[in-house]
Amino acid sequence: MAVVKPFRGLRPPQNLVENVSCLPYDVMNSEEAAQMAEGKKESLLHVTRAEIDLPAGTDTHSEIVYEKAVSNFQKMQSEGWLVDDEEAKFYIYAQTMDGRTQYGIVGCAWYQDYFNGIIKKHELTRPDKEEDRMILTRYTNANIEPVFFSYKAVPEIDEIVDRIVKNQPADYDFVAEDGFGHHFWAINDAAVNKRIEELFETKVPYTYVADGHHRTAAASRIGVERAENNPKHKGDEEYCYFMAVHFPDNQLKIIDYNRVVKDLNGLSKEDFMNRVIDKFYMQDMGTEIYKPASLHEFSMYIDGHWYKLNAKPGTYNDNDPLEILDVNVLSKHILDDILGIADLRTSKRIDFVGGIRGLGELQKRVDSREMQVAFALYPVSMEQLINIADSGNIMPPKTTWFEPKLRSGLVIHKI
Repeated sequence: MAVVKPFRGLRPPQNLVENVSCLPYDVMNSEEAAQMAEGKKESLLHVTRAEIDLPAGTDTHSEIVYEKAVSNFQKMQSEGWLVDDEEAKFYIYAQTMDGRTQYGIVGCAWYQDYFNGIIKKHELTRPDKEEDRMILTRYTNANIEPVFFSYKAVPEIDEIVDRIVKNQPADYDFVAEDGFGHHFWAINDAAVNKRIEELFETKVPYTYVADGHHRTAAASRIGVERAENNPKHKGDEEYCYFMAVHFPDNQLKIIDYNRVVKDLNGLSKEDFMNRVIDKFYMQDMGTEIYKPASLHEFSMYIDGHWYKLNAKPGTYNDNDPLEILDVNVLSKHILDDILGIADLRTSKRIDFVGGIRGLGELQKRVDSREMQVAFALYPVSMEQLINIADSGNIMPPKTTWFEPKLRSGLVIHKI
């Protein structure tokens, strides 16, 4: 069963939370981070993207950047922009997008659960990206940013959250520059905190990494590293735990993650289309954007027109957790077989566009002739994600897109 425990958070005062909080480090480049932090000396971007306070062109992985992150982190605490809570507790973090709100429990996961299969993943990680987050954690001695977990909903946890949200004023409640609402409550009742911990231990057999595979791997490896280097290691040290926001699966919605391709692999448009119809039923939908409406339905944009593609029987297997995935159907029967793109991780001929940007972004990139064809997919479901993780399989890269992103800086866990 899952180990999820309360912790003593490091948080901004209410009047500074909008300046301190920021988007996660990996959804922006250095220039964008600098723009976001402009005029906000309290922004956590001065820690997560500390290169913005150094000369332009500074290597983001250089020692001077990590040292700057530490000095900025220390300054945020000494200036009172981040303040320690007096006691360990859970927190509720809710996000609102398009009128829909999802409520997560902020608590600390146990590093060993990552290695014993209690924390389940659905993506591969890259060692270089893991190491980058490990270095930042080593320098700051903190989980600066949370990871995004899910679990199969537990009614009693939902009831506790509902009761607190209805009866206790939020510690933080604001709409960020991205238009999404962010709401945050500290759970101050010791008995309630204990009960939540018990419910995870008795009712939640597994948790699932929704977003943040590299940060999860890095935090877990830090736990191992610290344990091995501590001759007095007992197993209950703070480095054995890392911060995660745990959302019930029935509140989450995955957004589509789409593909654009630079060329047709030497084929004419006609030859390409003829090969596509071997495996897909095709219908010309005209010049207006067409969005897939169901599983195994795709939309394709090429030469100014949108086409509806429906996968023919035999191209998918709804009884197999991998072969049911539309990303695999598209990859096997079009990207690989026709366009010659076998490795999505390394090919320079393909790019990926999160559904939050809208299908107009696909059309724009094809119309500009930067790309030649675009494919929009029906979003993966939470059920599919959990089935993949439970079966020990791995999703193809760029399969799931979660919005809103978790804001960094609402709470930090010191290790």
